[in-house]
Amino acid sequence: MRNKYIESFEKAQVEKREIPTFRAGDTVNVAVRIKEGAKTRVQNYEGLCIAIRGQGTGRTFMVRKMGANSIGVERIFPLYSDSIESVTVLRRGRIRRAKLFYLRELKGKAARIKELRRK
Repeated sequence: MRNKYIESFEKAQVEKREIPTFRAGDTVNVAVRIKEGAKTRVQNYEGLCIAIRGQGTGRTFMVRKMGANSIGVERIFPLYSDSIESVTVLRRGRIRRAKLFYLRELKGKAARIKELRRK
């Protein structure tokens, strides 16, 4: 049993955000608002969504991108965070797993995900 006040608050938080439906295997572009001193700016983080976990306002997703010198960089984003300005789905991936942690060991062309074809 969850507290009804907490449930109503979470419901209001979830309803006011416009977030597209995506899943693990999709290539996403996350626009993150970064505060540096008195100024704020938006930084885009583009990569492969390798995991989604949690429920309600505690829902998070993990994005992996290849940084400089082919070093993998992973970042966890809270889905309903105020610092996330937008999430854009760039490609839909064809996968058979809910969590793609096996990609951490793969390198180069072996780490590619096939694109989901729509009929």
